[in-house]
Amino acid sequence: FLGAGVLVVCALRSAEAQESGSARRHEEEDALPREISAWLHIGEDGGVTVFTGKVEVGQNIRTSLSQAVAEELRVAVGKIKMVMGDTQITPFDMGTFGSRTTPTMNLQLRRVAAAARDVLIGLAAARWKANAADLTASDGKITDARNRRSVEYAELVRGQQLTEVLPAEDPLIPAAQWTVAGTSVAKVDGADFVTGKHRYPYDQKLDGMLYGKIVRPDAFGATLVSVDASEAQKIPGATVVRDGNFLGVTAPSGAIASRAAEAVRAVWKSEPQPSNQELFAYLKKTAAEESAKGQGEPPTADSGDVAKAMASAAHQMRQTYTIAYIAHAPLEPRAAMARWTGDSLEVWTGTQRPFGVRGELAAAFHIPEERVRVRMPDTGSAYGGKHTGETAIEAARLAREVKRPVLVTWTREEEFTWAYFRPAGVIEVSGGVDAEGSIVAWEFHNYNSGEAGIRTFYDIANQRIQFHPADSPLRQGSYRGLAATANHFARESSMDELAHLAKMDPLEFRMKNLKNQRLRDVFEAAAKQFQWGRAKTAEGQGFGIAGGFEKGGNVATCAEVAVDRAAGSVRVVRLVTAFECGAVVNPDNLKNQIEGANIMGIGGALFEAIAFENGRIVNARFSKYRVPRFSDVPQVEAVLVDRKDIPSAGAGETPIVGVAPAIGNAIFDATGIRLRSLPMIPDGLKTT
Repeated sequence: FLGAGVLVVCALRSAEAQESGSARRHEEEDALPREISAWLHIGEDGGVTVFTGKVEVGQNIRTSLSQAVAEELRVAVGKIKMVMGDTQITPFDMGTFGSRTTPTMNLQLRRVAAAARDVLIGLAAARWKANAADLTASDGKITDARNRRSVEYAELVRGQQLTEVLPAEDPLIPAAQWTVAGTSVAKVDGADFVTGKHRYPYDQKLDGMLYGKIVRPDAFGATLVSVDASEAQKIPGATVVRDGNFLGVTAPSGAIASRAAEAVRAVWKSEPQPSNQELFAYLKKTAAEESAKGQGEPPTADSGDVAKAMASAAHQMRQTYTIAYIAHAPLEPRAAMARWTGDSLEVWTGTQRPFGVRGELAAAFHIPEERVRVRMPDTGSAYGGKHTGETAIEAARLAREVKRPVLVTWTREEEFTWAYFRPAGVIEVSGGVDAEGSIVAWEFHNYNSGEAGIRTFYDIANQRIQFHPADSPLRQGSYRGLAATANHFARESSMDELAHLAKMDPLEFRMKNLKNQRLRDVFEAAAKQFQWGRAKTAEGQGFGIAGGFEKGGNVATCAEVAVDRAAGSVRVVRLVTAFECGAVVNPDNLKNQIEGANIMGIGGALFEAIAFENGRIVNARFSKYRVPRFSDVPQVEAVLVDRKDIPSAGAGETPIVGVAPAIGNAIFDATGIRLRSLPMIPDGLKTT
């Protein structure tokens, strides 16, 4: 325990895996503790401990947040220890999602560090009876250059906490003057990850710990009718636990637990459910039913007279796009270790929402949240897929019954089956352009997949944009970029369709209809790096471009593909992504984010899709669910547009949104075949 960290109690009422809305975000930011000591402690050895509810799931925010503190506090990054995602000692945080860490927590910790720096200067000024304006902070000490004296931070505070509160206004170091932030600081603790020293959630161990395994039904929504545990109970050390529809086992090892779970004979009852062959008709049908009940969403945008403008357009386009469910497929499946001490519960688990999981655990076991502590070891990826606490609840249920710590680790099949998916959707688009190539009408309807990125960034006077909720056959929730990927795919594919109707170059068409200078800048940067407009040099070669705005960032992606029509194969040869997210905090890390998003985006663009039938996932393993392989990775180039005059925004999500439409537009350029479903070529390119 590291002193007087602040515990703020705030229960999240819903365990749904959807990202919180902007109003909730503003509430979070307004409720942040103002005491410096809630966020930062300076130890007697000069080390700086920083507390944040944000978590590390591979996006390297441990490094970028350390840079923020180091910059304003004027200490070396190596002096900083970042305590993250521990509900007992870090301030409340809604979660690590929505690319909110950089614009909110990076800024918050900068303010905390700047305030601490000012307090330290004040302490030194009082000690020396000097003018604070004559003192400077650097390298972990306060210096009085005029009188040639200095004092270490540690000596000034002598292990005491900084009890002051943050000032209403605190000038921060401008991005143009950064010396630590804005540079490619190496990954904090990077050596621990590459040498195997780091302990992930599934590596956690406690004395006397048992291993847990859950007995799953063979379909979603099933109820447990009967259980025969006689064979499982014959296995030495195995214990069978039943709690309503929950059925699991514990054992001294993971192998024994798996054997015991397989020995349990359970009978389940389930109802008929839709399959993926009827998915899109089902979504449209249930959306219409919701609308008939008066539960539909109002239009996101509704301006002008779309019908009149469409009727007057020189060229019209009406198309339907479909989006399949896809899995997050994290390198590390879910895992949780739980320990009860009396009626208090402690859980170690990989989650993007430690405080949300704390609330879920408290609700599940009918105990106050103060009796639940959730710790989050740095985790092997999430992509929006680890918002919920089901694995933590499973481990806690087993641990309560056997009165010993229990570790539950999901298998790959469980991760594919029982986690939630990126929402499927149907998107209907209508557009009209005049004889000069200006877009005069735009109508966009998204069924089920979501509202993120649904607004058009093009200059269109007459538009109607609407999201229509539907009944999802599968459990669905947040995914990198959320619905922005689906909405950008439909919109940017449609922009290409309109450009070809108007007989205009796709980039020229976009620029004609785009006034937003930040977005124009990334289109120009990507096109310049890609050498847009160059002549083709091979049969089957195609070029495509797409872009957009989301989460405070602007992105444009150019794609080159090579198509073998006889073989039905498509190879992505090159991707160039220009990205602007304000002032860049760590250039190398930002490039890593962009490159990772591009490679991940190839999977959803070309071949990733969940297949399901009557409540069962039928491709729940990597041998049947294809993600990008090394052989699929093209040349990826990241172009950073660094705007030091604009506050930093997040970068974990937005770079993915241009990948699918850029590839689809490139395939059209190579073949004349327009693909309007994600994934575009799950079984190869169909030429008939």
